[in-house]
Amino acid sequence: MSTVITSIDRRSPAERAGVRTGEKLISIGGHPVEDVLDYRFFGYDGDPELVLESPAGHRRTLRVPKEEGDDLGLNFDTYLMDEPRPCSNFCLFCFVDQMAPGCRETLYFKDDDARLSFLMGNYITLTNLSDREAQRIIDLRISPINVSVHATDPKLRCTLLGNKRADKSLELMRRFGQAGIVMNGQIVLCPGFNDGAQLQRTMEDMAAWGFASCSIVPVGLTKYRQGLAKLRPVDREEAAAVIDQVEAFAGKCLEQYGSRMFFCSDEFYIRAGRDLPEEEYYEGYVQLENGVGMLRSLITEFESGLRLEDEAVKAAPFTIATGVSARPFLQNLVDQAAAKLGVRGQVVAIVNDFFGHTIDVAGLLTGQDISAQLQKRPLGDRVLIPLHMLRHGETVFLDDYTVERLSQELGRPVQVVGLDGFDLADALFAPAESRQDNGRS
Repeated sequence: MSTVITSIDRRSPAERAGVRTGEKLISIGGHPVEDVLDYRFFGYDGDPELVLESPAGHRRTLRVPKEEGDDLGLNFDTYLMDEPRPCSNFCLFCFVDQMAPGCRETLYFKDDDARLSFLMGNYITLTNLSDREAQRIIDLRISPINVSVHATDPKLRCTLLGNKRADKSLELMRRFGQAGIVMNGQIVLCPGFNDGAQLQRTMEDMAAWGFASCSIVPVGLTKYRQGLAKLRPVDREEAAAVIDQVEAFAGKCLEQYGSRMFFCSDEFYIRAGRDLPEEEYYEGYVQLENGVGMLRSLITEFESGLRLEDEAVKAAPFTIATGVSARPFLQNLVDQAAAKLGVRGQVVAIVNDFFGHTIDVAGLLTGQDISAQLQKRPLGDRVLIPLHMLRHGETVFLDDYTVERLSQELGRPVQVVGLDGFDLADALFAPAESRQDNGRS
């Protein structure tokens, strides 16, 4: 743990008050500071009193004038002011264990840190949470907490998580619910393990424990599973059965609690060959980050954006690269745009040779697969890719390919398109003179 201040934001409350780099932050308002949760929670109030310690060990007290909610402006060695907590589980379905060799190093690290759940939206199992940390979550009313549940049968949860103590965290879920901590859940569905009666039990328990929402997603299996548990993907019939089961229980939850609470990811509807639910079904897209309603949101926003486009704009012809599962939906949108305003473009499904053909989502495509498969095709004037193919805040794919490299190999500018349907509509209708090579549209 390090609470040593490494830099201070310009014109921040801390800079104006005279806080110095190199000092250690000891406490805020009389509360010891151990990590980023303490810093953010206790630093929220207006005009906090800081205890600081110099490199020589001398302490001083300093009041920092600021408005409630304003950030103090202090930065530390790491975002957490601590090392991230590694995962202590050996989940049968863990995607990290199925990673291909040669990816960037950070992709092989498995975190299971409650602080990252609250701050970044990560899903955690709660298996490495100490009693003190659990109590701090309750005392500070840290919400929401995103929990990887998978099963509430104690024995089955231990099996799925590869941790003989995984059942102990079920009691934490009950405690958090009783304390009013908002919990969102996730169930990775593995056929033959946590489907059927076990899925029913899990949903019933989670509803009783006060979960706010839960996504059910199919297990993802790559070709790199040597030495791992034998799992199989969800097939068409199983996907349809899961949808029927979840929707039936969600309907009861809607009557009893005013919310469906449980939602199948888009992948289930695609695998089952079912139409996507309408927008109101998703209740404001509470599980969007887990792929629940992502396609419906994209379609709805795109159609709204399409109505706003100028018929006089002559857009440059394009190719959209996406995953196998999303291609029909995107092609339908492109067809709508072509029929209304005459845009010229195509949607190409990139087969995932890198991870294996069972992986069909766009977010797990690599630059090398896109490059190899698009070089064989006429592409128009530009290539469009979705933002979620890339590392957050950067222009790098999972295999360390850069957007710039992809553009060079294709001989076309590559436009990175934002995640919503309005971004997509804007990108399709971008005139040739306004395009930025390798840039974000």
